[in-house]
Amino acid sequence: MRTILRFALPCCLSILLFSCAGTKVVPLTDTETKAKLKTHISTLASDVFEGREAGSTGETKASDYIKKQFKSLGLQAKGTDGYLQAFPFVDGAKIGSSTQLIVNNHIFKVNDDFYPLPYSSNAIITGYITRLGYGISDPALKQDDYFGKANIAKKIFVMESGTPDGNTPHGKFGDWADLRKKLDLAIQRGATAVIFINSDTTQDNPKANWKMRTTPVSIPVLFAKGKAAELLKDSVITNCTAGVDVEKIEKTGHNILGYIDNGAANTIVIGAHYDHLGYGAEGSLYRGEPAIHNGADDNASGIAALIELARYLKISNLKNNNYLFMAYSGEEKGLLGSNYYVKHPTMELSKINYMINMDMVGRLKPDEKTLLINGTGTSPRWKTLMDSISVDNIKIKQTESGVGPSDHTSFYLQNIPVLHFFSGSHQDYHKPSDDENLINYDGELSIIHMIENVLRLTDNGGKLAFTKTKDDQNEDAPKFKVTLGVVPDYAFEGEGMRIDGVTEDRPASKAGLMPGDIVIQLGDIKVLDMMTYMKALSKFSKGETTKVKVLRHNQEIIKDITF
Repeated sequence: MRTILRFALPCCLSILLFSCAGTKVVPLTDTETKAKLKTHISTLASDVFEGREAGSTGETKASDYIKKQFKSLGLQAKGTDGYLQAFPFVDGAKIGSSTQLIVNNHIFKVNDDFYPLPYSSNAIITGYITRLGYGISDPALKQDDYFGKANIAKKIFVMESGTPDGNTPHGKFGDWADLRKKLDLAIQRGATAVIFINSDTTQDNPKANWKMRTTPVSIPVLFAKGKAAELLKDSVITNCTAGVDVEKIEKTGHNILGYIDNGAANTIVIGAHYDHLGYGAEGSLYRGEPAIHNGADDNASGIAALIELARYLKISNLKNNNYLFMAYSGEEKGLLGSNYYVKHPTMELSKINYMINMDMVGRLKPDEKTLLINGTGTSPRWKTLMDSISVDNIKIKQTESGVGPSDHTSFYLQNIPVLHFFSGSHQDYHKPSDDENLINYDGELSIIHMIENVLRLTDNGGKLAFTKTKDDQNEDAPKFKVTLGVVPDYAFEGEGMRIDGVTEDRPASKAGLMPGDIVIQLGDIKVLDMMTYMKALSKFSKGETTKVKVLRHNQEIIKDITF
C-alpha cells in the first residue's frame, strides 16, 4: 500500500514548526497518528503477507512495504543494497530421492515407514544387520548390549531408541536417553549405519527436526516404524540397504535500514522485527491445521511504531544524534537478523549511542496500563530517566538485564546500552488469533510518546555509559544445576558452541573465556552443537571444577573452570 506522506508530529508535544524545502510542516493530531498506526498494522498483519516468515514471499512483501515507508519519509538508505541487508540462514532440510530403506528386498516408503534423523550424514549403505537391544554398554549399570557380539564391525546396527526405564532423562539410564551417546558408541564399535526402532508404545518416537542445529555423525541414521520396525526386530534379515540423501534448505532474510544523518558524533538505533511465523513455523503455540499467523502485535505493532517514530524524528528539533531505523527479519528463528547486523554492521558500532527495541507494543492492558521496559541496568542513565517519565498514567515495570528473547540482546552483547519496550504477553501470542482488531491503539500511542520522551531527555546528554548486567536469564537455569554464565550464538552453524557474550563474575568470565570463543569440550564430553553443550552442562554440580577446551582464533585453549 502506498502512503501519502504528511510530515507531522503528535500534537501533544510542543514543537516549533519550521520550513522544509519551502513548505510548512503540519503536525499530525493523535487521532491522525493512530490512523497511521492502524494502516501499517492492518497492512502488515493481513493475510496477503502470509505471516511474514523469514525467507518467504510474505517477508518480501512486508519488506517492500517498509522500504516504501522509509523512502516516503526521506530516510537515507543504510543497507548493503539500498535499504536492504541480506543475510543467509538454514531453514530445515529437504529429503532427496536417494533416501531409502530396503529390507529383504522389501522397499519401504520414506515418512510412512521410516525417516532419516538430524544426526545423519548422507550415504547409501548395504550390508548385514546386527541387533543390539538398547545399544547400551555401561558396566556401572550392569547393562551391556554389546556383550557376546563378535564380528559386528561394518554392519548396520539396529537398536531401540528408548531405554530400559522408560527413556526418562532423570532415570537410572538417563544418560542413555541421548541418541548421540548411543551413536558415538556404535561408531566406535564399527557401525556403518544405525537404524533406531521403538518397541515401547509409551515412549515417543525421535523427532525428525531438521531445523535443530545438530552436527551430524559420520554415518547414516534412520528411524524405522510400523512394518519396517517389526521386520527389523523379529525376522531373519538376508539383506538391508539404508540410504540418506538430505539437502539443507538455505534461505535469505532481509533487514531494512533507514537513516537520518544530523551530522552528529553518535547514532541512536531504533529497531523492531517484522518477521513472524508464517503458517505456523516452529515456535507456534497453535495445535490445529496450518493457518496464517498474522502477528499483529508480534510484531506489526513494533514496525508501525518504528515508522511513526521515524516520521517524528525526521522533522523534530532533536539533532544531537543521528538515527538509524532498523526493521529486522529472522527474530522468530533466533534473532538472526540483528545478530547478523552487529557482526556485519553498515556503520561503526562504536558510534552507536544506545539502542531502543520495540517488540509487541500493541496490547497494553487498559485496566492495568503496565509497560515492561527491559534493559534499565545497561546504563546508569536509565534509572534516573525512568523516574522522570510520566505518560498517560502508565506504570513502568523495569528489569535490568540486557539479555532477553528479542533483538536488543544482539546490541547489548556488543556493549551498547539498550531498552526493550514490551506491552506484555497475552493468550493470542504465537497463535493465528493475534489479529489487528485486538490492538490497543491508544496504548500504543502512549508508548510511542514515552519513547519520544526518552529521545528528548537524552538529546543533550552525550553518549551514554554502558553497564553490564547480571544476566541470570542467559541460560535456562532451571534445567541445570550450574551455568557457565554465557550467551550462546544460536545462529552459529559450525562445530561446537560459540559464545556471544560473557557475564562478569560467572564461571566463564572467571576462567577467562571471551566472546567469540568456541567451546569444543567440557569435561570429558565433546561439544559438537547446542544439544551436546546442554548435555555436558547437565553433568556438573555447583562447586565442581573441570576443564573447558575452546577454539580461539583457530587455536585450542584449555582452561580450568569452576561452577
